[in-house]
Amino acid sequence: MASVYPTNEFRKNIKLDIDNTPYQIVDFQHVSPGKGSAFTRTKLKNLLNGNVIERTFKSGDRVPAANVEVKDMQYLFKDGSGFNFMNTENFEQTIISEEQIGELALFMQDNMQVQVVFYNEKPITVELPTFVELKVVKTDPSFRGDTVTGGSKPATMETGAVVQVPFHISEGDVLKIDTRDSSYVEKANK
Repeated sequence: MASVYPTNEFRKNIKLDIDNTPYQIVDFQHVSPGKGSAFTRTKLKNLLNGNVIERTFKSGDRVPAANVEVKDMQYLFKDGSGFNFMNTENFEQTIISEEQIGELALFMQDNMQVQVVFYNEKPITVELPTFVELKVVKTDPSFRGDTVTGGSKPATMETGAVVQVPFHISEGDVLKIDTRDSSYVEKANK
């Protein structure tokens, strides 16, 4: 991992240390105006509280990398103290609070492999797989005349997540869901 990132090396998901706080680049744009010097416009997600800020960096600025470590772990269960994860290499367990996990909990299933992000050796959040397969437990029934391309309806998944799905989806169907934006991708082949 680089210890400093120049603005021309900015990419999505790079983790930066800004004002002693870890941020992740959500989006960026290199801008070269006709007059004046070039700059990079960024959207940064605070890894401690989830807030998104916009920040502009001059071309040539160098930003320190955040002191983060990402470990592959297995989600075990949720209890009164938070969400429990196990390091699959040494079997150490880590607990992350509900506040830190936030809405990501709506896509977590027991025994799911996730990446736990540590900042200064303390767990701060998880990164889920981009796609998960979840079973529909509640949705309005399909009616004759509903089409695949004709709109959407809400469906409650087995984890409690509510996703907009096409009309032809029924209870019991297993769906592929994009965890980045809670969107329906396709019906899973199961």
